[in-house]
Amino acid sequence: MKIITNTASSLTREEGKQLGIIVLPVSVSLGGRSLRDYIDIDSDRFAHLLHGDEMPVSSQPSIGDMMAELENTDEESIMLTVADGLSGEYSTAMGLRENLPNRDNIFVINSRSLAGPLRYMAVKAARLRDQGASAGEIVSQIRACAQSTISYVIPADFNYLRKSGRITNMTSRIGSALHLLPVLTQTSDHRRISFMTVRRTWKSAVGSIITSLKDTGIDDRYLISIAYADKKDLAAKVRRQILESFPRTQNEILQLSPSLITHGGPGCIVVQAVLK
Repeated sequence: MKIITNTASSLTREEGKQLGIIVLPVSVSLGGRSLRDYIDIDSDRFAHLLHGDEMPVSSQPSIGDMMAELENTDEESIMLTVADGLSGEYSTAMGLRENLPNRDNIFVINSRSLAGPLRYMAVKAARLRDQGASAGEIVSQIRACAQSTISYVIPADFNYLRKSGRITNMTSRIGSALHLLPVLTQTSDHRRISFMTVRRTWKSAVGSIITSLKDTGIDDRYLISIAYADKKDLAAKVRRQILESFPRTQNEILQLSPSLITHGGPGCIVVQAVLK
């Protein structure tokens, strides 16, 4: 049985091989070049390139890569995609599935997330497969995980949001002048990222996320992921603050893939939770 995901899970192809997961590369366009996650560029180098004025654009895995893994095989395949709405990958994969003769053996799951939760779901699917679970059993458990995800993003400043077109120049200037930190969250339908609040310090920004996690009912049944672009030391500080409120909850620190750094920018921190 094939378990397929992509580098928006922050899984490299090498990690995928060790786990028995096929990891399709996501590409980013910058400076007229198309760069594939972990093949043409790594996260540290990509974050450094983003300090210029040009705004990168990420894309879903190529249709050719998807077709190569899904077509002309009698083997069951489970493909976990980035949240529908945040990427066109789910719609593309479903369209491919409907036009393949082996479609009854292909299961496409909308993870309703990316990064840490997507990584967790892919690894869990592979573990269940190796334990002898059927495709139906795996799909049922992974879809339950997908319903539970919650995500927050703290961009390092307003300037990157301005370059991405998420806010106006005036808002960016005011926010930067006051040294404010925006806190974003995934909408309830998991299809968009929207403003949640604005804070003056990192501690306060993380505190607002902790409050939201508690209000959502996050406890030791969940995995909390703290992902970073290029500031691992900052991620460690965020992790320590979260552990004060969730000391028994499993947690991890991950580095975002290059394609995911396009959305939060250099210095960003992403906090996520998923039901285990």
